[in-house]
Amino acid sequence: MEKLITPEQAANLIPDQATIATGGFIGIGFAEALAKAIEQRFLATGHPSELSLIYAAGQGDAKTRGLNRFAHQGMVKKVVGGHWGLAPKLGQMAIAEQIQAYNLPQGVICHLFRDIAAGRPGVISKVGLHTFVDPRYEGGKINSISLEDHVELLTVAGQEHLFYKSFPIHIALLRGTTSDLQGNISMEREALPLDVLAIAQAVKNSGGKVLVQVERITQQHQVSPDRIRIPGILVDHVILAAPEDHPQTFAEQFNPAYSGEVKSPNLATKPVILDARKVIGRRALMALKTGGVINLGIGMPEMVAEVAAEEGLLDSFTLTVEPGGIGGQPASGLSFGAVANASAIIDQPAQFDFYDGGGLDQAFLGLAETCAVGHINVSRFGHKLAGAGGFINITQNTQELFFLGTFTSGSQQLSFENEQVQVIRNGSQKKFCNKVQQITFNGQYACEQGQKVTLITERAVFCLTDDGLCLTEIAPGIDLERDILQQMDFRPVISPDLRLMDSRLFKSGPMNIRYAGSTPVKQLRSMCKILVEAQKTGGHRAVEGSQHTEALNELTTAESE
Repeated sequence: MEKLITPEQAANLIPDQATIATGGFIGIGFAEALAKAIEQRFLATGHPSELSLIYAAGQGDAKTRGLNRFAHQGMVKKVVGGHWGLAPKLGQMAIAEQIQAYNLPQGVICHLFRDIAAGRPGVISKVGLHTFVDPRYEGGKINSISLEDHVELLTVAGQEHLFYKSFPIHIALLRGTTSDLQGNISMEREALPLDVLAIAQAVKNSGGKVLVQVERITQQHQVSPDRIRIPGILVDHVILAAPEDHPQTFAEQFNPAYSGEVKSPNLATKPVILDARKVIGRRALMALKTGGVINLGIGMPEMVAEVAAEEGLLDSFTLTVEPGGIGGQPASGLSFGAVANASAIIDQPAQFDFYDGGGLDQAFLGLAETCAVGHINVSRFGHKLAGAGGFINITQNTQELFFLGTFTSGSQQLSFENEQVQVIRNGSQKKFCNKVQQITFNGQYACEQGQKVTLITERAVFCLTDDGLCLTEIAPGIDLERDILQQMDFRPVISPDLRLMDSRLFKSGPMNIRYAGSTPVKQLRSMCKILVEAQKTGGHRAVEGSQHTEALNELTTAESE
């Protein structure tokens, strides 16, 4: 096979000052064998040096793997990335101004690959307006030595847009499962296809080299041609990786449920312990629309899938994750992005097409820091650089948003007894601040766009109004003044209909809700009354009688609980 070379030979092909695009999502689809060989060559020889990196999703294990392998002084001069938290070594170099560094939305970057491939000047999008990516704020620049403007403000058809500029890419580091002798790449054992095709086309049409790491070689593919994710005409070299450098995720060597080879017989995991995370996940679950198409972010939102599985409600709605998974149960931790028993898995750029166009019914994202007007920061905290990932794409294009997080940051201690909450110790840092450190989500802009925004914590729930954050629910056992207001840097609007959070959230056993968003007793009583009156007036008696019986049955169940 003429295209087959070793990882060491591949590393030798990369010149100094090259621009490299890497595919991957945490550890899924990341070409670890290639990255390791490039790192080893640099440590031994000082080359390749002054590289530029561009990538869409975060890639790393927050320790040594993934993009952390490029975090050496002199090896990299510039990074354009969607998420930085999994490569803290690169993030530290960016904060210390040792490299030029940019943080752009994940969906924009994977779309930029397609526009570079097509020879277009760049991406025109509303994604990023009125956030730190907007050039009127920070322009996505992480430090003062990042002087080049990658984002411009444009007016198109009388409306504001952002323009993200194209640039040539010289090297692609990609991954697949099987290559034939011509370099046609299939991905049958990969958890996600991600943006491999867009990157390969962008690099090939930039006159660069496409390097693809695989786990096996075949003389002729046994899969149909439509299963080839990277055609051989785009592939310059194929690299056969050792198994330890080709795990399906950074947490699991291989799980056949992620690649659709098997269907897991039981998605329900062992019971989740009752803590703040579970309470938050449960409250979010109660807000999920039955039949809705949902996005879950990384971190705290992962708990929504776990409690949904525990309650047997995963089939009540369709969960999606930004790298391409639709349906099934999203994995967590270093396997996040993979999906067991997925209904479908599509390319990452296509998933963001769907998200950017408003296809989601609801989205559940993390809550790291907020302020009185509802701005959210999840991307930067002093000397810690997390990055936005797909957060901006999702939050700016979904009409109903939920931000999930503990009420305070740090090692807070809570007690959950008798379906009540007691705060034993608050975390060391307040999340409800006078001013967020960076605007990843603009609350005022969201209100202008008519978005519905809810913030869920273990002890309080807020909604976003034109007057700012409004406290709508508190947990039973919580003291409003001591446990909530004194732990905020500002005083929120307090709803005149302030109510207790549902006591079922704080039960040690299952909540036993019939479906997500189950109807409150008061609403059920009103429904029954309306249906009784409708029956008296005649007309559509059969339908109304059926509705009345269903509502009465649900009312009986709800009241007994």
